[in-house]
Amino acid sequence: MNITNLNIEFFRSINDFGKQHPYLNPPLVFIAEYMVYLLCAVVVIYWFTRIDNYRMMVMSALFAFVLAEVIGKAAGKLHSNNQPFAELPDVNQLIEKAVDNSFPSDHTILFFTFCSSFWLFGKRLGSFWVILAFCVGVSRIWAGVHYPADILAGAIIGFISAYIAYLLVTRLRFAKKILAFYLKYENKIMPQSAKSKNF
Repeated sequence: MNITNLNIEFFRSINDFGKQHPYLNPPLVFIAEYMVYLLCAVVVIYWFTRIDNYRMMVMSALFAFVLAEVIGKAAGKLHSNNQPFAELPDVNQLIEKAVDNSFPSDHTILFFTFCSSFWLFGKRLGSFWVILAFCVGVSRIWAGVHYPADILAGAIIGFISAYIAYLLVTRLRFAKKILAFYLKYENKIMPQSAKSKNF
């Protein structure tokens, strides 16, 4: 069995599960479509805790996401495939989506970039986020909009980008200067009595 057939076989095994157990479709669709809003809310909450370590984590995650998007676009130039619902018959498509290149998965890149960054900065709570990123990836296959290879590529790109950003951002004086500059003006607008935790 070649890689293409294996990719389709794995896709079918996950996507067909939704046909056999349709009661699981609504929560999986919610994860696939709307969990991104939870991630955005969490990023905002982390930032406004006014804890320097969390803010450095958010800065690292944002840098990682930009890097991951660049790598993802380059990967999409090297290989392309449309969504499974556009290429295969009898797909259990649960999400409306325009037909375009689905390799690698942008959703998976986003989640694995941010969630891997959370894990690198705090492995105990971060493990929850990595599991959530995995669930989002699986849900995109379940919903019929991505192949497993799209998800795997997105996860690898997201994690590698997060790790590179973690190594760079936590060591660059420039990143700390940006944070210090921001804090200077934030404290003028919203003074705080307690000191924030230094990174």
